[in-house]
Amino acid sequence: MGAKLGGGDDDAIVDINITPFVDIVLVILIIFMVTATTIAKQAVLVDLPDAASGETATDVSLGIEIDPQGNLYLDGEPATEGILRKRIRDERARVEPGGGKVTALIAADQAIPYGEVMGVMDVVKQEGVAKFALNIDSVPAPAAAQGALPPPADAGSGE
Repeated sequence: MGAKLGGGDDDAIVDINITPFVDIVLVILIIFMVTATTIAKQAVLVDLPDAASGETATDVSLGIEIDPQGNLYLDGEPATEGILRKRIRDERARVEPGGGKVTALIAADQAIPYGEVMGVMDVVKQEGVAKFALNIDSVPAPAAAQGALPPPADAGSGE
């Protein structure tokens, strides 16, 4: 359509060449497909049940810290093991009837002995908190680990 063999005809080509348009559309489609799969991998897939009535579940996170001297803090306030146990019980009683969950976020100074951190984790588990996380400072992986397999998707759940 766009070119004629044989010579002599000086008529202008008036047909629209859509090849560049198709090329651009295909490139945009490929870019969209690649970014969509990246976004989908970062999301947690959940198949939610349908219900005509219900309340919004409110999850609660408790921040538990242990400073270098071994002092316990709950959401930034000084606390004892008894205060920690009472707060966990209170929060569970408040949110679990509505379908919510209590999560503990534990941060301890690296100078704290392993046994003390395990003691706090044990208190949290004894009080029925199944999900907890340990806070860390992220550092680049050493060169020896660069070729290692990535951790499983649920490696950091603490369960």
